[in-house]
Amino acid sequence: MNVYTTDKIRNVVLLGHGGSGKTSLVESMAYLSGITSRMGKVTDGNTVSDYSKEEQKRQFSIGTSVIPIEWEGYKINILDTPGYFDFVGEVEEAVSAAGAAIIVVNGKAGVEVGTQKAWELCEKYKLPRIVFVTNMDVDNASFRQVVEDMTEMYGKKMAPFNLPIRENEKFVGYVNVIAETGNRWQGKDVVPCEVPEYNKANLQICRDTLLEAVAETSEEFMERYFGGETFSEAEIRAALRTNVCDGSIVPMSMGSSILCQGVYTLLDDIIKYFPSPENRTVAGINMKTNEIYNCDYDFSKAKSAYIWKTVVDPFIGKYSLIKVNSGVLKPDDLIYNVDRDIEEKVGKLYVLQGNKPIEVPELHAGDIGALAKLTAARTGNSLSTKATTIKFGKFEISTPYTYMRYKPKNKADIDKISQALQKMCHEDLTLRVVNDAENHQMLLYGMGEQHLDIVVSRLLNEYKVEIELSRPKVAYRETIKKASDVEYKYKKQSGGHGQYGHVKIRFSASGEPETPYVFEQEVVGGAVPKNFFPAVEKGLQDSVGKGPLAAYPVVGVKAVLYDGSYHPVDSSEMAFKMATIQAFKKGFMEAGPVLLEPIVSLQVTVPDSYTGDVMGDLNKRRGRVLGMNPVAGGKQVIEADVPMSCLFGYCTDLRSMTGGRGTYSYEFARYEQAPSDVQAAEVAARAAAVAENNVEE
Repeated sequence: MNVYTTDKIRNVVLLGHGGSGKTSLVESMAYLSGITSRMGKVTDGNTVSDYSKEEQKRQFSIGTSVIPIEWEGYKINILDTPGYFDFVGEVEEAVSAAGAAIIVVNGKAGVEVGTQKAWELCEKYKLPRIVFVTNMDVDNASFRQVVEDMTEMYGKKMAPFNLPIRENEKFVGYVNVIAETGNRWQGKDVVPCEVPEYNKANLQICRDTLLEAVAETSEEFMERYFGGETFSEAEIRAALRTNVCDGSIVPMSMGSSILCQGVYTLLDDIIKYFPSPENRTVAGINMKTNEIYNCDYDFSKAKSAYIWKTVVDPFIGKYSLIKVNSGVLKPDDLIYNVDRDIEEKVGKLYVLQGNKPIEVPELHAGDIGALAKLTAARTGNSLSTKATTIKFGKFEISTPYTYMRYKPKNKADIDKISQALQKMCHEDLTLRVVNDAENHQMLLYGMGEQHLDIVVSRLLNEYKVEIELSRPKVAYRETIKKASDVEYKYKKQSGGHGQYGHVKIRFSASGEPETPYVFEQEVVGGAVPKNFFPAVEKGLQDSVGKGPLAAYPVVGVKAVLYDGSYHPVDSSEMAFKMATIQAFKKGFMEAGPVLLEPIVSLQVTVPDSYTGDVMGDLNKRRGRVLGMNPVAGGKQVIEADVPMSCLFGYCTDLRSMTGGRGTYSYEFARYEQAPSDVQAAEVAARAAAVAENNVEE
C-alpha cells in the first residue's frame, strides 16, 4: 500500500442500525477500489470486514474493522462498526478515531433507533456526516420517506445531493442535484440521460435549499444570490464543502450496495466534502512542561499517537490500532508509552485490512495503522517520544451494567479461563471480570445478554474452554433489630487438659451499619481475665463473616461482654473463642434478626412517550420513583431507588419496552430492610442448601 500524506487521508466511520447494510457497503467499496475481485456477502460469511468466526456464524458485525481504501490518489480509512447496542463500546472507539461519518439507513426499514443513536454520536463528537440510504434496488425502498423523516427530526440541514430515477418499479439511475443532470446505470458504467418529468419539481426544491445554504457561506454570495445571479458548479461544491465540514449541511445520497450503484458517487463525495485530518484539531498535555500541546495532525511536529483499539486474536496475534496525531511514524522508531511509563521499539508498521496486516514504510499524521506486539500497551494509551512526552485525554466508553455469575465447567480450566478473559478485556473495554469474594462468586459484566452470550461462545471456539452463566447471588446483609442477653459455657473433657470457656454477652443494634460489629467489655472482678478478651473478639470476628440467618455477612451489631468464668487450668483462647461463636449464634437469633438488601440509585433516560411504561415497570420491581428531569432531545431522566435483586434482566426488558431507545445507569446507594417474603425465601434457600450439603464455603 502506498504512503499517503495528511491532506490525502480521510478517516470515515460507518454508523447505523443493525442490519442497515454497513458491511455490504464496505464490500461494495472494496470491490470498486480493487481490493477484492468479487463481492462477498454477509450471508455467505465471506466479507472483508466480518472476518471472525462469531461474526460469520451470527451474520452481523461484533467488532469494528478497518478497511483502508485507495481511491483517486486518496486513502479512505473506513471503520465498519457494529449496529447492535451490545457492542456500543466498539462504536465509541471507532468514533474517537474518525474525522467524519456515514450514517447508513436501510431504504426499506427507514429511520430506526440505531440511526438516531448514530446521529447523537455525531453531534457529541461534532463529526461531519453524510446519510447514505441503501437497498434502493428493493421494491418498497423509499428515499423520499427517509428524507422527509430526517428533515422532520433534524431540520432543513438535510440536503439530498441525488434523487432516484425509477422505471417500472426498478431503480435505474439518479439525478445529480448540484449539476442538474440525469444519470443511468448500464452495467458498471454511468451514462447521461434526461431528467424525468416527475423529478423536476423535487429537483428544484432540493436545489433551492442547496443554493440558500451556499449563499449563507459569505456576504458576497448572499448579495449575488439576492441579485438573481447563478453560482458555478465549482463555487457550489467549494461552499458546500465548508457547510458539510461545519455540520450545517448533511448531504443525503442513496444507492444499492449489492449492485454497486451509487457507491462510486459516495466515494467521490467522501473525498470532495469530508475534511482531511489537517483540517481538524487535536491536543494533548506536554507532561514535561504541563502545557497544552497542539498536535493538530501536523507532520512536522514531534511524533505522537494514541491507541484507539486493541485486537487480540488467537490466530493473528495482538495488534494495537493507532491514530497518528503528529509527526511521521517509521519502523524501528522508539516510542514512549506515557500511561505505562515504558519505552518500546516499534518494529514493523502495518495497516489492517480486516484481519489482513499489510506492511507499510511509514504512517503520516492523521493516518490509522497498527503496531504488533506492544506487550504493555492498552487501549487509550498515549504514545510519543521520550523527549516530548504527550498525554491525550481518554475517550468516553459506556459502562457495562448487565452482569452474570460464571463458573468453569471444568475446574482444571480456571487459569486458562482467567487468561482468556483477560485478553478479551484488553480488546473490549465494555467487558469486565469482577471477583466478588464476599459472595464467593466470579462476575462477568457486559453491555447486554447477547454480549455475554458471545463471550461464552468465543471462549469455547477460540480458547477451547467452557463456562456456565447463572443468576448472580445478591449481596444481602444480616443485622438485628432488638436486644438479647445470652450466656454460653464451652466445656470439653477428654483426659488431660480439657477446654473451658464461659461468656455472658449482651447483643444489640450498634447504629453503625457500615461496620460489622462493635465490641465492648464490662467485666468486673476478673470473672474473665483480660488476656482472653482478644479471643472473645476473634470469635465475634469469625462469626460476622457468615450470619446465622442465611449465611450473609453481619453488620451493625454491638456485643458487650459483661460476665463469665474461667478455669485456671482448662481455659484457653480457643475455648473462649468457641464459646463466643456459639453465644453469637444464639444471641443473634434471639435479637430479631433481619435481612438487609442493597438498594441502588437508578437513572433511566427515555423519550417522553415511554415514561408511563417505564415507571409502571419500576413499580413492579419494588422501585420508588423519586422524580423526572427533562433533558435535550425530548427525553426524560427518571430517577428511582430500586432493590438490586429486582434489576436482574432489566437491560433486555428496558430495550423491549422502549424499542431500544432507553438507557440506564445505577450506583449502589445503601442497605434497607428486605420485605418478609424476600427474607423467608433466602432463609429457605439456605436451609435447602444445608440439607443438600452443597453449601459453598
